[in-house]
Amino acid sequence: MITLNDQTNLASTTQIVTILLIMLINQHMISQNLPSILRDSIKVLTEQEHLITDSRRAELADLASQMVALKTDKGSAKVTFVCTHNSRRSQLAELWLRTAASYYSINDLLAYSGGTASTAFNPRMVAALERFGFVLDKKEDVQNPTYVEVSGSSHVQQKMFSKKYDAPYNPNQDFIAVMVCAQADRDCPFVPGAWARVSLPYLDPKVADDGPQEASAYDNKVKEIGREMLYLASQMQAN
Repeated sequence: MITLNDQTNLASTTQIVTILLIMLINQHMISQNLPSILRDSIKVLTEQEHLITDSRRAELADLASQMVALKTDKGSAKVTFVCTHNSRRSQLAELWLRTAASYYSINDLLAYSGGTASTAFNPRMVAALERFGFVLDKKEDVQNPTYVEVSGSSHVQQKMFSKKYDAPYNPNQDFIAVMVCAQADRDCPFVPGAWARVSLPYLDPKVADDGPQEASAYDNKVKEIGREMLYLASQMQAN
């Protein structure tokens, strides 16, 4: 005889399985819409969790928990990555977190970026992203051009250009400020409107500019931050 408790457990199990199947189908659909070179490159990064140090994984897991808490509290998790000029690392982290959110079918996870000053999305970083497999559409030929990522890695085609972290384009409250460079971390001990402030610094590939290791330094940074943003999203999904 099947009891009421058995029926309840069966219904709960069926609901969980259905949710997991929907997530897998969504992830498959997103993956199939990607250019093959980008799809294969992302898959490789998801298999390289072992390259992330234990201490870094702990930092990313803690950030994921804060993002889940913010989403529960406010209905969405907005994350603004902050560096000095919003030209390299913060732009890269923004694009990768948005890509990771789509890859893992996480709704209401919104990524932004800004600097303590604005310059331009560095063309070396744009080139490295394109070598990885992203397709960036440059909208105008000006000093601080706007790019739109059109390779299908995200449902959201968000404009990418250099701006200050408190620019009107970015959220002004109820967001997590993630400081991705040491200088911005020092210069902005307090970020107005932030729900939380987290330090997650990366070394600047700028040190290799105009040298023989320039391309490899930027390519490695794309992979490093991509690997960690994919891991971050996977931890958020697990929560």
